[in-house]
Amino acid sequence: MNITIKVPATSANLGPGFDTLGLALDMWNETTVTPADDFSVQVNGEGAGRLSSGRNNLIVRTAHRLADRVGKMLPPFHANCVNQIPLSSGMGSSAAAILTGLLTANVLIGSSLPGEELLNFAAEIEGHADNVAPALLGGLVVSTLEKKKVIARQIPIGVDIHITIALPDFYLSTKQARAALPRKITMKDTIRNISRAVLVTEAFRTGDLILLGETMTDTLHQPYRLKLIPGAQSAMDGARLAGAAAVALSGAGPSVIAFSSKAEAGIGEAMKRTFGGAGFKVRIFQLGVSSRGADIHIQ
Repeated sequence: MNITIKVPATSANLGPGFDTLGLALDMWNETTVTPADDFSVQVNGEGAGRLSSGRNNLIVRTAHRLADRVGKMLPPFHANCVNQIPLSSGMGSSAAAILTGLLTANVLIGSSLPGEELLNFAAEIEGHADNVAPALLGGLVVSTLEKKKVIARQIPIGVDIHITIALPDFYLSTKQARAALPRKITMKDTIRNISRAVLVTEAFRTGDLILLGETMTDTLHQPYRLKLIPGAQSAMDGARLAGAAAVALSGAGPSVIAFSSKAEAGIGEAMKRTFGGAGFKVRIFQLGVSSRGADIHIQ
């Protein structure tokens, strides 16, 4: 039995939707799983030479966790990964690996856990659902946790939106990004973000890019994380001047995501130029939204 699993990249937060909003992107990690004598992983593309090739790989570790959870033995497998999602980029690479491991184990041990339970377990492993939910469901997803249960809903998007992502050659660990957050926030800032998060979802739903630009601002995490990423604020400002309707950090960064009604080369060039001025090499990705989430094919 061969299993092929595809999981999309994601961008979380989307400005004011801290740990609650996420968007699936048309960039994919594809993994083919085959029976083997021992656990092994071959990584091609993003992460090649950096990710573990054995039992310590996140895909294998996650698969074992699901098998342990349901009390079954996980048969050894070889995973051949073709990765498009950059590591440590704010584009959901860990969420993709976690879902790949869970979907693999779900088939190999014959547990047939429904998507809702897989989502709950994925969020438990990841620590939040804002990346794993859109990676599993596709599109724009709003999610929250209630007594360790994920409540998630896909919000339809009313217009084709073009996405430009600038990824500087700069490493920002999740630990650093979380540590930068304030321990206390004001009621004013809380209300500001709640209202804007609702309006951001409405802007996507109706295709109102003007509203998206007016409301994709944040006071809870971006101001603190932008200080950790040289050139990021200038890149966001440059993208807006070049025609982007809205701009935000992608996840915790270091990548910056810009939204426009059509492909605009100048948006990527402006972000590349400003990040370059801060001394970084920059990769630009021109993407669309993926309405599809994780896909599994069994032969």
